[in-house]
Amino acid sequence: MRRFLRTFLSIPLALPWALPAVAQSPAGFRVAEFADGLERPWGGAFLPDGRLLLTERSGRMRLVGRDGAVSPPLAGVPEAEARGQGGLLDVALAPDFQRTREVYLCQAALVQGGALTRLVRARLSADATALEGATPILDATPPQESGRNHYGCRIAFGPDGAMYLATGDRYATKMRAQRLDDLGGKVLRLARNGAALADNPFAGRPGMRAEIFTLGHRNPQGLAFNPWTGSLWEAEFGARGGDEVNILRPGRNYGWPVVTKGVDYDGSRIGEGTARPDMEEPAHYWVPSVSPSGIAFYTGDAFPAWRGSLFLAALNPPGLVRLSTDGDRVTGEERLLQGRTRFRQVLQGPDGFIYLLTDEGAGRVLQLRP
Repeated sequence: MRRFLRTFLSIPLALPWALPAVAQSPAGFRVAEFADGLERPWGGAFLPDGRLLLTERSGRMRLVGRDGAVSPPLAGVPEAEARGQGGLLDVALAPDFQRTREVYLCQAALVQGGALTRLVRARLSADATALEGATPILDATPPQESGRNHYGCRIAFGPDGAMYLATGDRYATKMRAQRLDDLGGKVLRLARNGAALADNPFAGRPGMRAEIFTLGHRNPQGLAFNPWTGSLWEAEFGARGGDEVNILRPGRNYGWPVVTKGVDYDGSRIGEGTARPDMEEPAHYWVPSVSPSGIAFYTGDAFPAWRGSLFLAALNPPGLVRLSTDGDRVTGEERLLQGRTRFRQVLQGPDGFIYLLTDEGAGRVLQLRP
């Protein structure tokens, strides 16, 4: 049974350096604890019947019923490298899931030469108790021995039928994000079998990986298509400041680590400065950081005042960030649930409610409802 935690009025937060606060009537909502007993839930996808398939970073997958009941771990889940920021990360349903039952996983994997971001294809069994035929279809090479951070690992399917995968720079060697012979620090555009598409921006160019759609990303954990414009939006962590929301264009360079709005953790400068004419400016950024992870556009009817907003699950400071948008333009910012807990992913449910995965050892799924 859902336990209601608190009732809120969403109040815009004005920041002196940023966009104006969102100018609209406050939206009232309640927060319910929808499911618990999870260990650092990371990614989730709603099945056509309303159940929620989700991952736990430790390497398990579970199914959450419409009543919030959590299943035992699913069988057949491939082993993940669950150290540092790694583990079993995102999950996405194929656009034709109802016919094929095909699902895609993103995980940290250990291979000869080190660890890397891996994309896996599988099928959810008819009784939804197991993954069948789990097969790696892409490794974001080269592997890296040092460190277990910055895997990226968010998946999105586009209106063009392509699959998009965000990969991190793996932290230890920042310039991987700028190398076109390296799949780290990129957003990739792929066919359903993990292969590069022939019309990708770097396809057929010697010394360049044909899978690359955009480059210059640090640790992108937010990826979502704007349902009104069809554009692909991405959110990534900066270091100290410089968290970004970007609108991705084919073949463009988003700067990291040559340009950034933030500084390194010791306060030192990174790269050449904050901007360069041949590199893309973010659609929105934060100094200081909010540590944005998963993102989702809101299209539902439960919160009419929020329709068209981009929601971001924030880790530090903990909370939920709402950006109002006008087409492909950010027009304002609102902070919700500040200081509650770290949120890893935000999802819109088939009921129009908003669901949040908490980044906790005793992880939960929270539900926002009117």
